[in-house]
Formats: sequence, C-alpha cells, structure tokens
Amino acid sequence: MAKPLMFLPLIVMAGFIGAGYFAMQQNDPNDMPTALAGKEAPPVQLEPLGAAMPFTDADLRDGKIKLVNFWASWCAPCRVEHPNLIGLKQDGIEIIGVNWKDTPDKAQAFLDEMGSPYAKLGADPRNKMGLDWGVAGVPETFVVDGEGRIVMRIAGPLTADVITQKVDPLLAGDGE
Repeated sequence: MAKPLMFLPLIVMAGFIGAGYFAMQQNDPNDMPTALAGKEAPPVQLEPLGAAMPFTDADLRDGKIKLVNFWASWCAPCRVEHPNLIGLKQDGIEIIGVNWKDTPDKAQAFLDEMGSPYAKLGADPRNKMGLDWGVAGVPETFVVDGEGRIVMRIAGPLTADVITQKVDPLLAGDGE
C-alpha cells in the first residue's frame, strides 16, 4: 500500500509548474518595466554609423515624441520588426536608431538591404549607451516625449499588435 507522503514531491512539483504557468499568462513579454519611466533619458553616447553624424541629447528634447530603437544586424527579431518600423516612418513617426553591439559594415549592409526607417542614427558597439538605458537585448524601443523623458520601454519586436495597443495611443496623446 502506498504511503501518502510518497506523493508529496509530485504535488509540490505540480504546484510549482502551475504557479509558473499562471505567472507567465499574467505578463506581457513586451511589458518589461524600466526604472527610467517618467525620468529624463540617460545621456546619448554614440559613435557615427555611416556618413551621418549620430543623434544627440538635444534631438531627444526637440518638442516631438519619438521612438528610440535599439537594433543589430545579427538580431532575427530586428529583421522581423523592420517592415513595421518602415511603416511607422511612412506614417510620419520619427524613429531614432541605435545600432547595438554590432560592426559598422554589417549594420550598414542590413540597412542597405532592408532600408532605413531612422531619421537619425548612431552606433553603440561597446554597449555604453545600452547599459545606461537598461537594454537587456535587441530589439528594444523606448518612447521618448518631446522633453527627453522616457514614457515607455518595449522589449521585443514592434509587431502590428504592439504598435496598435501600446505605441499608437502614446503617439496620439492618449497614454501616459
């Protein structure tokens, strides 16, 4: 006859699995919190990428809301989100690009192949700016208000759903 304590490890394991599953269902993977929300964006520390000069702190404080998109040529999700960034650019949304932990040649080849959605662009090959902004991986996009404050951080690709549910309300002034 089986003893009741014999099933205790299975019950505990099932409880952990259930709690983990429940927790995963509650969190949107694109809702990575940031300690920077509502605060001024950290300093811009970029190197040039291509012929253009990198953007500056002043570009984040020009009175217009914009997106700061961290990306890399080696990043598969960056390739997936790229057509959506092109669409946002065509809609008149200003997107500033930060090429993250990449080589200039590969980054430029990516943009030559896919097109550039970026109004301004710079490179962060040694992750100086990424560390200050709290970038965990690419793609990551920050919505920055016209006064240089971070409104929201979006981890992962900007899909059509993410743009509709999170970005569009902020750009329209409906979000905080």
